[in-house]
Amino acid sequence: MIIALTDLPELTPAELRARCVEAVRHEGRLAALFSPDGRRLVAVLARGAELEALTACTDGQYPALTRDLPQAQAFERDLYEQHGLRPVGHPWLKPLRQPYGADDTYRIHGAQIHEVAVGPVHAGVIEPGHFRFQCNGEHVLHLEIALAYQHRGVERALTGGPDKRTIHYLETLAGDTSVGHALAGCLLQEELAGCPVSPRARALRELALELERMANHAGDLGALAGDVAYLPGASYCGRLRGTFLNLTAELCGSRLGRGLVRPGGVRAELADPADFSARLARAARETDQAAALMLESSWVRARFEETGRLTTEQARELGLLGPAARASGLAVDVRQNGPAACLGSTGDVEARSCVRRDELKASADYLVRLLEALPDGPLRQEVGPLAPLHLAVTQVEGWRGAICHAATTDAEGRFAVYKVVDPSLLNWMGLALAMRGQEISDFPLCNKSFNLSYCGHDL
Repeated sequence: MIIALTDLPELTPAELRARCVEAVRHEGRLAALFSPDGRRLVAVLARGAELEALTACTDGQYPALTRDLPQAQAFERDLYEQHGLRPVGHPWLKPLRQPYGADDTYRIHGAQIHEVAVGPVHAGVIEPGHFRFQCNGEHVLHLEIALAYQHRGVERALTGGPDKRTIHYLETLAGDTSVGHALAGCLLQEELAGCPVSPRARALRELALELERMANHAGDLGALAGDVAYLPGASYCGRLRGTFLNLTAELCGSRLGRGLVRPGGVRAELADPADFSARLARAARETDQAAALMLESSWVRARFEETGRLTTEQARELGLLGPAARASGLAVDVRQNGPAACLGSTGDVEARSCVRRDELKASADYLVRLLEALPDGPLRQEVGPLAPLHLAVTQVEGWRGAICHAATTDAEGRFAVYKVVDPSLLNWMGLALAMRGQEISDFPLCNKSFNLSYCGHDL
């Protein structure tokens, strides 16, 4: 979506709030809410792949959306923290980027209540995050999640671009989503420059994006197997994740998917599509077989079923995205081309695992068809100057869910404001809610079933 700043619908804050609430009630969602100047609000509403932008000028405060629109809670906390814009009536305006040592934790009092604190430093190689459990015995009553121990200021660094650094910022926004974020950023520049890419470049981008999805889903299935000590699933899926990463390296030049997607198209060609397709299909079949054996195991089912359950209504209220939403029966998928969305119904760890397995298979089937008939066209073309004084918004269905990038340009066609919404920003609250009523020993399993990004939450 691209629109001149002067053509943005100008509303009062109360009208903007009402429009947002009404849109979400009619199968829409709030894709982004940000301020370009510390006073003006810009809301981006999504209905599937369709986008609409609204704006309103404030006097430093506005009626909060969160009380009637819970999915706005993180956006409004961010607005208050970054710009001092106060959402009047927000139920809990705690910092989104929790500074070390700050104590804004919700507490439950009682003789039998105790706290368990985990992190921010964890075993292994995962990033820092603090989890505070309010428990009665082993029973979790409330989970508080505090992130942002490594705020990098990426959105601020993107302003003034695009330049030579821009693509590298995009590819490292969230390291396991390099293709997804690079693609969203490149689509944004191409939209502002009026420069659509060729069918072949678009197909190779889709190939890289689905490979990224398959590698991460295979890794998640293996990690979930490991958490319940189902070692065959952990070993096989871990090995097969490596196969998908090696295929990604063959296409992109990097196992993390960096180096392929560039403004105007892609940098590399696929040497032998038929051989690539055969190896991809074989790895997908092996992963499906390993996942089927795991999900048929009685002890795996005993741990997965009814663990970390979220209803469809809870997923909708929180604005959940990706497999976390689809496992609860919420059909949220912004892909216009590509494999169809795979839905679950029970919203528990088992459903989130099954959605990953089904999506991996659907992606493989789609890519085999794509590789059988790769379209022609140049790999890359020059991207001209960006339209000045415009707003552009793009969405890409990353492996965790819908990625949204929005930017406004100044009079010279440079990025005046750049806003990134990684699906983790919304999905972390889903994990917190899924843990209510669970045993504290279920946390590693629930956490793996969401597998959210720490750095993607805080940009």
